[in-house]
Amino acid sequence: MDSRIYTFSSESVTEGHPDKVCDTISDAILDACLAQDPRSRVACETLVKSNLVVLAGEITTKAQFDYAKVVRRAIAGIGYTDPKALFNDTSCQIVLALVRQSPDIAQGVDARRAKGKKTAEQGAGDQGLMFGYACRETPQLMPAPIMYAHKLGLALAKARKSGRIPWLRPDAKTQVSVEYDGHRVARISAVVVSTMHDEKVSHAEIERTILREIIHKTLPSRLMDRRTQFLVNPTGRFVVGGPEGDSGVTGRKIIVDSYGGMGRHGGGAFSGKDPSKVDRSAAYMGRYVAKNVVAAGLADRCEVQFAYAIGHPEPVSLCVDTFGTGKVSEARIEKAIRKLFSFKPANIIRQLNLLRPIYGKTTNYGHFGREDDLKALTWERTDKAGELARLAR
Repeated sequence: MDSRIYTFSSESVTEGHPDKVCDTISDAILDACLAQDPRSRVACETLVKSNLVVLAGEITTKAQFDYAKVVRRAIAGIGYTDPKALFNDTSCQIVLALVRQSPDIAQGVDARRAKGKKTAEQGAGDQGLMFGYACRETPQLMPAPIMYAHKLGLALAKARKSGRIPWLRPDAKTQVSVEYDGHRVARISAVVVSTMHDEKVSHAEIERTILREIIHKTLPSRLMDRRTQFLVNPTGRFVVGGPEGDSGVTGRKIIVDSYGGMGRHGGGAFSGKDPSKVDRSAAYMGRYVAKNVVAAGLADRCEVQFAYAIGHPEPVSLCVDTFGTGKVSEARIEKAIRKLFSFKPANIIRQLNLLRPIYGKTTNYGHFGREDDLKALTWERTDKAGELARLAR
């Protein structure tokens, strides 16, 4: 067992961050399509800057709705509703650059025969590699740094939307550094919160309020001590934020969306993609499998990796790593996984019930570790842990 003392940091961003504004809009478009047509093929990316919103991508759907209305509703839900601000839900300019999915891609994904395609089954929508990860550091079986960073961001959003801290604005970043003794969480060594705010509030009040109302009410007191460093708005001022302060693009916060850098990432973004895209659905499946492995008591840490070829239904590889924490061999765990789970794209969609308008629930504060709605976020269930334990023992 590793007994090295080291520090690991992870960051999160709130829904008002420019990149998350884009993720939120892209997932809102996806949900609008799936609500009317569960077989929609959606790859929607968003760009925001100043008062401009650009939607680009490929969408094949029978759904009919006002795209601009969905965009404005998503922006309002985030909290950019001040008509005097440069970026707001009513006066932003919206440009649509959306076309149908390429027929070359469609023939690889569709469950039908096509010239040059080796099977009539539904294939992967792209080549690529995906990872799933779980560990025993938190009740959600997630790494502690990213879970604590998400909790801080969510606390900021709740305080802003409830009006409890009236000078908060939508854009914010959080970061938590955790000191480890081997695989054990020992303490929190540093906390960073940078939040957009009303220009009339003083830095002293921001620092005092965030420490008292957000940090100390959110993070475990047992993990903080006199040596813990707290940095609140370390630049001294954060009035200009959101798309006015910086451009945003869908899919640019993939480490925030997954495991905060603790578990590896294959590189494919999640938001704006329907579940035929294995970048999203297979990453969810990886989390489902890894979480059940840990919940089954087969390992304290587990990472699952698999890879696909475009148009081909079976993954071309499967790898399990327990980082030396396995209670049985990785070969036995992998054998049990192969017996219990199917990684074909069509079967992933069926097993996790992914053809539903659930993706707005995933966009902010992590796609993994969320247990607030297990009916929607099916990949967070541990319903296969017992059977997996039986097969692997």
